[in-house]
Amino acid sequence: MSIFFKAYAESDFFGKIIFILLFLLSVASWTVLIRKIRLIKEVRRKGKESLSMLHHTSLKTLLFQREEIESDNPFAKILHAISSKTSQIINKNHHFKDQQDTFLSQRDMQVIDEYSSITIFGEVKSLTHDLFILSTVVSLAPFLGILGTVWGILISLGELQKGASGSNTIVLGGLSTALATTVLGLVIAIPALIAYNYLKNAVSHIGSDMEGFSHSVLSQVELQYRQVEV
Repeated sequence: MSIFFKAYAESDFFGKIIFILLFLLSVASWTVLIRKIRLIKEVRRKGKESLSMLHHTSLKTLLFQREEIESDNPFAKILHAISSKTSQIINKNHHFKDQQDTFLSQRDMQVIDEYSSITIFGEVKSLTHDLFILSTVVSLAPFLGILGTVWGILISLGELQKGASGSNTIVLGGLSTALATTVLGLVIAIPALIAYNYLKNAVSHIGSDMEGFSHSVLSQVELQYRQVEV
């Protein structure tokens, strides 16, 4: 790391700005990376807990005891959305159809499914929030590194044209500054690229898990409340 501090110290004002911008990109990238990885890990854990709860708890308990399922867990939010819409439609059917038994028509099930899908879309969108920062770092960091390289070479050539003494030292110093920014740009961009692809793939898998969870709940709702047409 000392070579980068030395290159920063030997650079001019514009070169220092490039170093600072690269540092800020690195901070932003690692902040998003660490926060998102923790979030993905937590969502996966809560997803397993929700699946376990679905398998070991009765459907009516899950649907109508909402105070126990409201949390920041995306799977619980999906369950809550299905619960809310199911209760709303059941109450409507009681009121308008004056039924003694509780039934859900095929159209009712479609409405609940659509409402669940909207909830899943919102949760996936929330998980992908801020990922654009990583994609921006992947694109911008190498270009800043190249800009530093070109700028360092221009400074070196400019000093040589002036016929300054100790030109070899000036050229080597300029090249050191130039190459340091390029290396920093790549060192910042490569982990950001890996993290971006990993997180996109992880969110995609979680989205599939949410859809599977939703279908499991909906199938149980349909099995218990769907009206049999004869």
